[in-house]
Amino acid sequence: MAEVAQGQTESEITSSDSTITYPASYFIQFAPVSVSDMLDRIPGIGLVLDGATADLDRRFGGGDRGLGGSSQILIDGKRLAGKTNEARIQLSRLAAEEVDYIEIVRGTSSELDVQNSGQLINIVLLRAISRNSYSAELGLRHFQDGTIEPEGTFSVTGQRGRFNYLMSADIAPGYRVEESQELSLHPDLRLNEVINLERQIEQTNYSLNSSLSWNFGESDRLALNLLYSQNDPPSKLFREITDFNGVSPATSYEHERTPANSENWEIGGDYERNFDSGAKYKLLFIANDKSAGAARERFDFLSLGDTENKNLFLDNNGSYKEKIVRTSYTWNTAASQGLELGIEGAQTTQDSALRLGLPLGGVTSEEFGGLTPVNLPNAISTVEEIRYEGFAVHNWRINSRMSLESSLVAEYSEIEQKGDVNNKRDFDFLKPKVDFIYDISNAFQFRFSLEKFVSQLSFGDFSRNTNQQDEDKDTIAGNPELEQRQSWRYTANFDYRLPNDGGVLNSRLFYYDFDGDIGRIDVSKSLTELESANGNVGDGKVLGLNLDASIRLGVLGLPQALLTGGVLFQKAEISDPLIAKKRRVVPYDRGNIRLGFRHDVSRWNLNYGFNYRDGIDGNRPFWDIDNVLFIGSPSNLMVFVEKAGWRGLTFRFEAINALDHVRKQERRRFNGYLRDELLSEIERFYVTDGIRYTFKVRATF
Repeated sequence: MAEVAQGQTESEITSSDSTITYPASYFIQFAPVSVSDMLDRIPGIGLVLDGATADLDRRFGGGDRGLGGSSQILIDGKRLAGKTNEARIQLSRLAAEEVDYIEIVRGTSSELDVQNSGQLINIVLLRAISRNSYSAELGLRHFQDGTIEPEGTFSVTGQRGRFNYLMSADIAPGYRVEESQELSLHPDLRLNEVINLERQIEQTNYSLNSSLSWNFGESDRLALNLLYSQNDPPSKLFREITDFNGVSPATSYEHERTPANSENWEIGGDYERNFDSGAKYKLLFIANDKSAGAARERFDFLSLGDTENKNLFLDNNGSYKEKIVRTSYTWNTAASQGLELGIEGAQTTQDSALRLGLPLGGVTSEEFGGLTPVNLPNAISTVEEIRYEGFAVHNWRINSRMSLESSLVAEYSEIEQKGDVNNKRDFDFLKPKVDFIYDISNAFQFRFSLEKFVSQLSFGDFSRNTNQQDEDKDTIAGNPELEQRQSWRYTANFDYRLPNDGGVLNSRLFYYDFDGDIGRIDVSKSLTELESANGNVGDGKVLGLNLDASIRLGVLGLPQALLTGGVLFQKAEISDPLIAKKRRVVPYDRGNIRLGFRHDVSRWNLNYGFNYRDGIDGNRPFWDIDNVLFIGSPSNLMVFVEKAGWRGLTFRFEAINALDHVRKQERRRFNGYLRDELLSEIERFYVTDGIRYTFKVRATF
């Protein structure tokens, strides 16, 4: 039986074979400008677009290796061959008037262009001999120091016969201003220092993006995805340091400036050949290059207006390159079964160089900021990984209610490091995966997944790098022996869709068993010079429960109001030999809560709402060899109001961090090893970046 939105006719929204279809006509009442506007009106869409149920290991630097076979968003049933340039970033650029219908696919099939472990979105565009549309968004963002930065997007979408295109240009503010205070306390809580800090990052993000596709007859299709972006992020910092250890407080100052550059380009391609038998051949490729550099210079002086003395020069430059090719052949082995066989090959290279200069009184060098060069071990490095994998994916539609997708990936890789350290290692992994889906009813679905997961290494951890977590330690040692973190992952998901498109209730229970978790290890040369690096520390476990609800408020007489909420509980534990105690598995903290509301008032072409997120207290400590950093629960409230009106323009106002949340952290430093528990200092941080206000004007023409 079809599921129907409250207040809509049954012919508008349909459900069959675990797929819910929303035609473009359903969204007319909301006056959408982009595909993002359309998706915002679908209950439970946040579950599909990751939200809180996203795999934290993938989000925090341990993501999928290579292209893989999964994607959450399809356009015309096809994935975009991209990593940085992927389908999700296209949603706000694709004009709503180009859409024929949107599908929420809750099942799996060999006819899909990707593996589907949960749910995915398929955006189907209109077909015409010739069509063209333009969309534009212009806005201004106001920051707490009074700075106003522009933002905007211009895109063109269209079709010329068998040629389809989407091209866009973006400018977005990456500007950031922070005010913070640090209280340094002795172990007996006597005041040691007070540091007031102002940090300003003058960053603007520019990008050019295009997705092009050609259909050569009914059987052949070629697509290209192109991206270029630049976001030079220079920053400056000012510290006021008051020392309370003397007879009277003494104040000194520090100033930092960090010129920086960053750019990225990516080319992705996708060729597909369909045969009369129903079989399909696919070829995907990606080449990308990311480069970035920053030169941090620090100066100290005793009073404002005095001569500044340089006491630090830290230059960090690097580039990251990928070349990936993936090819496969898919065919139906039986009426209800399909098989995909393929191979993927990849070359990943990271170059890094780190230079440190200090006022040590020796021979100086302009390449080290006019200071004395410091010899850093493992500071110049090139890391290259050559990886091959063969894969097989089997889809089986067991009956009208049950389906099973199973896959097996055999991976071989070679990682070689050259430069100050020369090292070569070989790895091989077998990665099975099973996804079972059972439609208990048209509305109620159960999904179970079992997967062997191997995380992507951060090659920056192989060589000495800047320390992003502790400003008192300028660099962190590299580890040429670092290995991939592996895990077995078990997930059970219950998804219930309320009648008449009234909402979605979802629960997700998961258990991860980690092997070779990554944390800090001891690489000290002596007991008086303690030093740590990222390394494999042991086995850990994560147990979690995520509950989500997305409900229309028709029972309250507000059928166009959508209330969303969720809560995530996680328990993560690992025995860490460095600190001689159990700790949480990073980045799996205790969890968070989410709450959102949107109300469309169609008769006024108006919508408004908010999104709120907060962490559960006690989140995410970072343990090191001689200190621990406790990070407070992050919180953010975003409120918005949007009005469609004059000459077809849409006006939107947003307040980001509307509660002006103050981020709180505490670091405890120890004499010698942390495990000896000889506390030497307590640092308490209070940081705010203020409320940001944004005003935008959007249009399609």
